[in-house]
Amino acid sequence: MEFSHELIMPNEDLPFKLFLFEGACGHYFRDKHWHRSVEIFAVFEGKLDFYLNSEVYPLSSGEFMLVNSNEIHSIDAGNRNYTVVLQIPLKTFEKYYTADQFIRFTHEKREQDAEVMRLIRDMYTTYCEKKCGYEMKVTGRYYMLLYLLVSKYRETAVSRDMLKQSKRLGGLSMITNYIKENYKADLSLEALAEIFGYSPAYLSKMLKRYAGINYKAYLQSVRLECAYQELLNTEQAIGTIAMDNGFASSKAFTRAFQAKYGMTPSEYRLKRTKNSPGSDH
Repeated sequence: MEFSHELIMPNEDLPFKLFLFEGACGHYFRDKHWHRSVEIFAVFEGKLDFYLNSEVYPLSSGEFMLVNSNEIHSIDAGNRNYTVVLQIPLKTFEKYYTADQFIRFTHEKREQDAEVMRLIRDMYTTYCEKKCGYEMKVTGRYYMLLYLLVSKYRETAVSRDMLKQSKRLGGLSMITNYIKENYKADLSLEALAEIFGYSPAYLSKMLKRYAGINYKAYLQSVRLECAYQELLNTEQAIGTIAMDNGFASSKAFTRAFQAKYGMTPSEYRLKRTKNSPGSDH
């Protein structure tokens, strides 16, 4: 399989993830991947090509792509663009499943498209400004968006192939979600395999085939992402952050962090401090 699983963590202060697309500067290609969350790519300026399985969807300013849970996709952003991405946990829609842990939204245009774009723009602008009560305003727009999704974009007729593909990747998502919920523990491959009723060898092969990564590397990526968020949002000591997030030592955390971000956690924190508003540097 030539696609990988993407790890998604919600924003620290919201029940979903909202951010500016990392390919905003252009010359960017994101390989085929999938995730359990439902995702919306909203293009406000520029254009990009969105690939869903074997179909290509060119997106221009004012258009968005709605990606279903466990739907394999890739993005080609050759030019500069202003695109906001919203990732919604699948469990948000559990009352509206059309099958076991399955919900599907259309890729076709709807008359509510402009309203969806307006809501996402307002959510992102409000979130960036972070004025008093911003969480309430953002959450209010978010629930209006959810209402539109389930009432205007949800499909109730789904094929057996869709269900089969979703179930296969959904099974692995249950495992990766368990890892995300228990990453601080000493979670071995053997223990995880026993919990889900697999042999360690089969589970290892399953992760490698569908997630494109081995178990040890995936567990470390979860720990690193959570440690990164703590580094970003707290003043905790580096050693404390390392131990809080399952690393054997601060040295192990520093090595992993430097391999991904090109600098140590201390250097990253210092750089952010120098670039923060109100800094004299």
